[in-house]
Amino acid sequence: MTKYILVSGGVVSGIGKGVIASSTGLLLKTTGLKVTAIKIDPYMNIDAGTMRPQEHGEVYVLNDGGEVDLDLGNYERYLNVTLSRDNNITTGKIYREVIEKERRGDYLGKTVQIVPHVTNAIQDWIERVSKIPVDETGEEPDVCIVELGGTVGDIESAPFVEAMRQFQFRVGHENFALIHVSLVPDMHGEQKTKPTQTTVHALRGLGLLPDLIACRLIVQKPLEPATKSKISMFCHVSPEQVVGVHDVSSVYHVPLLLQSQGIIQYLQKRLNLASIKITPQMQERGRSLELRWRELTKRQERLLDDVTIALVGKYTDMQDSYMSVVKSLEHSAFRCNRKLKLKWVDASDLEPEAQHANPAKYHDAWRAVVSANGILVPGGFGTRGSEGMMLAIKWAREQKIPFLGICFGFQLAVVEWARNVCGMAGATSAEFDPSAPEPIIVFMPEVSKTHMGGTMRLGLRPTVFEDGSEAWSKVRKLYGGAGKIWERHRHRYEVNPALIERLTKSGMRFVGKDERGERMQVLELPDHPYFVGFQAHPEFCTRPLNPSPPFLGLVAAASGQQVIEEQLQVQLQSFKPPHPEGAMVDEASLRHDEPRPQGEEVILNSEQ
Repeated sequence: MTKYILVSGGVVSGIGKGVIASSTGLLLKTTGLKVTAIKIDPYMNIDAGTMRPQEHGEVYVLNDGGEVDLDLGNYERYLNVTLSRDNNITTGKIYREVIEKERRGDYLGKTVQIVPHVTNAIQDWIERVSKIPVDETGEEPDVCIVELGGTVGDIESAPFVEAMRQFQFRVGHENFALIHVSLVPDMHGEQKTKPTQTTVHALRGLGLLPDLIACRLIVQKPLEPATKSKISMFCHVSPEQVVGVHDVSSVYHVPLLLQSQGIIQYLQKRLNLASIKITPQMQERGRSLELRWRELTKRQERLLDDVTIALVGKYTDMQDSYMSVVKSLEHSAFRCNRKLKLKWVDASDLEPEAQHANPAKYHDAWRAVVSANGILVPGGFGTRGSEGMMLAIKWAREQKIPFLGICFGFQLAVVEWARNVCGMAGATSAEFDPSAPEPIIVFMPEVSKTHMGGTMRLGLRPTVFEDGSEAWSKVRKLYGGAGKIWERHRHRYEVNPALIERLTKSGMRFVGKDERGERMQVLELPDHPYFVGFQAHPEFCTRPLNPSPPFLGLVAAASGQQVIEEQLQVQLQSFKPPHPEGAMVDEASLRHDEPRPQGEEVILNSEQ
């Protein structure tokens, strides 16, 4: 029987439930258990694909093309698993399923209600998805972590809270545990317990009793024993059921912080985890994971040398918009034994107009770019900031500064080359000017040019490296010298096939293409320390112990010639793709043509 651990939150949203849920799952994996995760988002959207990054953080893309909440990225990174779109439940998905059943007559003429029909649909979904294998064993998971987004007491999450109240009886007391994450404010040095008392009272009134209360402190001061005792007394739990989660130097220390407070021993007793048969091989794998994670965190504390990366983007006011990009840089810096210094640069501040409108921002932005060891231009939509990004790309190319362009950044690197190397002064993207006479970047949908559901190229897709590139291509060596690689995509526009010959004659090398050779997917300049562009989003497949190769290349090159050479050799000998073997197949087998909601174009363009 699968064991379920529900992680809920109180007082405020954005309190860190995702990190605590992921950390709990990681600790369970260190004991040899197989763990999966489900995120519940109570909003009405079908998925996260139509939301602006400033609205809800980055849109995380899965192998199957699912556009989901960024917390699923935390799960994949911490647990080293591959999830599907069904691992993200939204109110929109549940209501759609219930209404479709009603239209088909599945309810046999009954009045369709929140209870039992919606709550049953939620429980059935969780139970079904919790059985799906997500790791390299290909076996059913032992434990499923379920994170309930939002805050207990919200109107929109009420059906999910009620569903989980019923679910604890469906699966049995021994198979269901609840971790409630609550804020403990520190006011002038005094830790206040009243918000936690109030939210636990509300939770108990809804029929859910917390087994563990994770007290989140937004300071670096640990939970005091007196505070712990008071919460224990007024929230009707024993002191061992109250754990403190204060700010630490890195989120990668959170699992060890929880482990030090006996959370795993408690869950082993509470859920009778000893009843699950764990093979010696899985036990050894768990021990190895714990040792490597401890080494990662220890090494992080001993780092002395810095590496500075300038992230030139559009959504720098909401840093969660680039969550996976930042994690990829962090993982790469760990591998290179460097302390990452990330400089956030709003691309609009680099443009000439900013020099007159806001000279201070203009000079600060350019100071950050010219002083950086490496420059990264991530993904985005719309024309805003594009000229500033191209100025940063030009600087990196001409000054031989390590550069990585992702999706939008890749496209702008091609446009910048066309303008300044090929002499095509009017070079632009059809995304900016649909009537451009000779656009460098054109609309190349995967299925349909008219139906919104067919316009986005989504999910895991293969890239084939050109013959002979193994001799010189740093990117190919970073992927272990493989001739074919797989990364996740999320875009509509691509390099114009009609102009490929002209671009390549001028010296631009498209070292990676799709299987048909029609779509340009990787560019690399041979005579540059590291100038690379990816049409895909490799940041979605990074892991703390297995960093994304293109990002590793950027950070290593930014750290110096010796470091990049060392990492190329390490990757050639030891790189292993993070994808399951069964996922790395040809493009026709990978394509998923699930219709997407109408209106996507308008919303995505509003990101400008």
